[in-house]
Amino acid sequence: MDQKKIGKFIAQCRKQKNMTQQELAERLNVSDRTIGNWENGRNMPDLSMFKPLCDELGISINDLMSGEKVLQEDYQEKLEENIVTTIEYTNRKLFRSEGITIWMIAGGLFLSFSALSVFPDGSSWSSVYAILGNVISAVGVFRITKKRTWLKRGICCFAYFSIWMVIWLTIDCLRVVFYHQAPKFSYHTETIYNMIIYKTPMYHVYRINYDSPNEYYIIDANRIYTADTVPNTPFNRTYAGIDNLLRYKSAYVGDNSNDAALIQSLPLSEYGFVFEIDSEGQGLYIHYYVTDWCINENAYLEKSLLYNSVAIFSLIDNAAYIQYDFSGSSYRITREQVEEYYPNYEKIVKDGVHKENFNRYLENKMNDREFVEQIFLKLFS
Repeated sequence: MDQKKIGKFIAQCRKQKNMTQQELAERLNVSDRTIGNWENGRNMPDLSMFKPLCDELGISINDLMSGEKVLQEDYQEKLEENIVTTIEYTNRKLFRSEGITIWMIAGGLFLSFSALSVFPDGSSWSSVYAILGNVISAVGVFRITKKRTWLKRGICCFAYFSIWMVIWLTIDCLRVVFYHQAPKFSYHTETIYNMIIYKTPMYHVYRINYDSPNEYYIIDANRIYTADTVPNTPFNRTYAGIDNLLRYKSAYVGDNSNDAALIQSLPLSEYGFVFEIDSEGQGLYIHYYVTDWCINENAYLEKSLLYNSVAIFSLIDNAAYIQYDFSGSSYRITREQVEEYYPNYEKIVKDGVHKENFNRYLENKMNDREFVEQIFLKLFS
């Protein structure tokens, strides 16, 4: 099928009918630019346009496909030749169209996946390109369902887009939970004091102590927290929080592996430590590989010693005392001191360990500088 030859033939027949491109375009309900593309050989008329175009030009479809007036004696031969050519042309066009559709679907999904992998955590560009990739892929689905009604095509396209968006959002959520990474699909980001708040369509994420060794994440699926009420401690709550610490609750001092795991989960363990057990006196000696005054920015030492002491006495039933040794100083505390001077200690150890009271009266108090200083003086004077 010679597009150039057919294009020149269309132009010749149009001129013989004394029609402009604009007039022919109006009769066929297409643009004059489309007529120009046909006549220049850049495009072929769609098969559905063959008959109306031939009627307007006063030629047969056989003439159009041949690009010239077919003589009567050659008519049958040309007809058979043009039928074969048309079938081949249609197949090529269909294959090319299907290939484009497949590439749109696959390319769109690849763009979405790449956006989640390439851009840094918290970047809004990752969500923009992921959505763009989903749109491209959905358009491919719209093309591949062209035999259905417009309504069904729209429903299929919307359902496809929605399913993949849920998949990407779920993957994003799993990244936050298991890999402790900032979400990609956040539509609003806000930084307050020591936290970054990411708001996504399905949940909010609180990134506490960001860019520090004690960074941790809280996923608020029910959106029950605000910046003022979210559990906010100076420690890594993933390890030092009561949900993890309860695994190491014990009735007595002396279970070396359990005691080691408990101390490892508590603040200050990041500096390295060794510990000894006083079985007779039911005490713990914890030696940290750091000088106490080197780690006391924002009263981190006082907060850690308070938190560790209350946590250990709450979780090891018969622990009588704890001595913390640093290369600079030592600090000693007893259960009696905690029971007498730490506010609401009895509520923390109610029914073993009361998780809500632990968070309320210990964890949430660690950012109250005045409270920490006052209680630390009473317990470690």
